[in-house]
Amino acid sequence: MTRLDALEAQSIFIFREAFAQLRKIAMLWSLGKDSNVMIHLARKAFFGRLPFPAMHVDTHRKFPEMYAFRDHYAKEWDLDLIVEDCPPIESTDPTLPPAARSAARKTEGLRLALAKHGFDGVIAGIRRDEEPTRAKERFFSPRGTDGAWNVREQPPEFWDQYNTALTPGAHVRIHPILHWTEMDIWAYTQRENIPVIPLYFSKNGKRYRSLGDQDITNPVESDASTLDEILAELAITKTSERSGRAMDHESEDAFERLRTAGYL
Repeated sequence: MTRLDALEAQSIFIFREAFAQLRKIAMLWSLGKDSNVMIHLARKAFFGRLPFPAMHVDTHRKFPEMYAFRDHYAKEWDLDLIVEDCPPIESTDPTLPPAARSAARKTEGLRLALAKHGFDGVIAGIRRDEEPTRAKERFFSPRGTDGAWNVREQPPEFWDQYNTALTPGAHVRIHPILHWTEMDIWAYTQRENIPVIPLYFSKNGKRYRSLGDQDITNPVESDASTLDEILAELAITKTSERSGRAMDHESEDAFERLRTAGYL
């Protein structure tokens, strides 16, 4: 069994465990490379079709290529797609720095969507290697009724024993690709021929390594215009994956504040 085979097997196990243990779940679809791999894995786990909705929490500030991708592949993959709008920036914490405050709209949008649909589990495509705060996450992460994350009070996860117990009104975040790396995502995308948004490939010496809203996401210097070239670049680069995300650089604790408040 290869590393990708082992990663795939564990992720499929997590999908099936979540579907078996929780009452009503949905999968968040950010349209980026990680959540596209996640949808591919879920389709494998359930023999070709997701047995739960895919949900896009929309800021209306995504790149046009992302909306075109969403509309095309929602039909191509036969997804039960839910699109929920984010509230205006005035609804977010005014003490956050500008980019972090803009990103916080998604936290509020997700909180409203969960309350509207009554999901007790929501699947999200975060990875431990993306940044230090996410490295502290669990595969099954219980959240309070306000969606907040208490990093100091998380259940242990030994030998694939996951805690899905809930208090009334709370929910669980499920992270089936938490153990993957950026390199794994691209290697698996290549192996499985998973479609991706063209913005990931170099144009005029720049490309996006992490996709978010247009106004708070920047491309990085890169000549990688194919999957082989992206993998070769990742093998030697010293630049962090989220170097183009503005909110990661505004203040030392900006991203941690977003995460503890419920950001993905």
